Amino acid sequence: MVNARVRYWILIAIVGISGFSQGMLLPLIAIILEQAGVSSSVNGLHATALYIGILIASPFMEKPMQKVGFKPIILIGGVLVFISLTLFPFWKALSFWFILRMLVGIGDQMIHFGTQTWITTTVSAASRGRRIAFYGLSFALGFSIGPLMTRLLTVNEALPFLLSAFLSFLVWALMFFVKNEWPDQKDTTIQSVSSLGRFVTTLKISWVAMLPGFGYGFLESTLNGVFPIYGLRIGHDVGMLSLIIPCFAFGSVILQFPLGALSDRFGRKNVLLISLLAGVLSFTGAALLEESVLSLFVFFTLSGMFVGSLFSLGMSYMTDLLPTSLLPAGNIMYGICFSIGSISGPFLGGIFVQLFPNVSFFYFILIVIFVIFGALYFKKDVALQEG
Repeated sequence: MVNARVRYWILIAIVGISGFSQGMLLPLIAIILEQAGVSSSVNGLHATALYIGILIASPFMEKPMQKVGFKPIILIGGVLVFISLTLFPFWKALSFWFILRMLVGIGDQMIHFGTQTWITTTVSAASRGRRIAFYGLSFALGFSIGPLMTRLLTVNEALPFLLSAFLSFLVWALMFFVKNEWPDQKDTTIQSVSSLGRFVTTLKISWVAMLPGFGYGFLESTLNGVFPIYGLRIGHDVGMLSLIIPCFAFGSVILQFPLGALSDRFGRKNVLLISLLAGVLSFTGAALLEESVLSLFVFFTLSGMFVGSLFSLGMSYMTDLLPTSLLPAGNIMYGICFSIGSISGPFLGGIFVQLFPNVSFFYFILIVIFVIFGALYFKKDVALQEG
C-alpha cells in the first residue's frame, strides 16, 4: 500500500479525471441537443440532471462513510461514472441521457465527498490553502480539457463518451493501491447529535463559506451548459466555442495555487473578496465585447483566473470555521450548495437566454457574483472550536 503523500496525489488525480468527465459532458450534450433542435430551456433543464444526482446522493453518504471508510465510497462512485459514460452511445434519448447524467452526478458526488473529506481532515492548518488549492487545480485542469472532446463529434458521436470512460477507469484503478481509512469520530458530543442536527450546526457556523461553492457550481454549469447555446445564437461556431469554454477552467489553473497560498497568508475571506471584484470586471468586459472571439478568449481566461478558484477557497474557508468532527457534514453541505448553484445556473440561464435574447447572458452571471460578494463582505466569522 502507498504512503500518505502518494495517497494524496492519487486522490488529486481522481478529482482531475472527475473534472474531465464533467467538463466534457456539459458542452458536449448541450451542443448535441442544440443541433438536434431542442429548445434552450429544455437543454438547460437537461443539464441540471448531473447536479440533481449530486443533490440526491449528498444527504445519504455521511453514515455509510463512517461505517465503511473513505475508499469504498470513492470506488463505488468511480464504478457508477464509468458505467454511465459507457452507456451514453447506446441509446440517444432525452430521458435515458437524463438518467445517465444523474448517475454520473451521484458517482461524482461520492468521489468528491470521499476525496474532499479525506484531504480536509488530514491537511495541516498552515498549508491548508495550498493543499486544497491543488485539489481545485486538478479539477479545473480536468474541466478545462474536457470541453475539447466536443471536437471529436466530427469523427464519431460515441468517441468522446467512450474515451472519457476509458480514462476514468484507468485513474479509478489506482485506488486499489490505497489503504482504507475512516473519518475522525473522536468528538462524541457532536457525533451523538443526529445527522440533521449536525447539518444545522454546520450551516450556522459556516453558511457564508458555502456561498463560494454555490458560486463556482453556478459559473461552471452555466458557462459550460448555457454559453454554448448562447454562443451559437450570437454567431460563433462550434469549433471556436469548444476552444473558448475551456479558457475559464484554464484561467483557474493559472492562479489556483497562488491564490491558495495568499489565502494562507492574508486570510481566506480577504482573498475571496478581491477575487470576486476582479471577476466582476472580467465578466463586464465579456458582456461588452461578446461578439469578438479574441475578447471572449481573454475575458474567459481572466474570469477563470479570479473566480475559478472559488470552490477550493470556499472549501478552505469552511475547513477553517468547522471543527474536524463536523467536516464530513460540512463537505456534504458544501456539495449540496455546489449542486444548487449548478442546477439553478443552466435552468435559469436557459430561461434568461430565451426570454431576453437581446440582453447579454453575462449580465445574468454578474448578478449572482454581486450577491455572493455582499454576503461575504457583511458577514462576521464565528468558528466553533473543538476542545
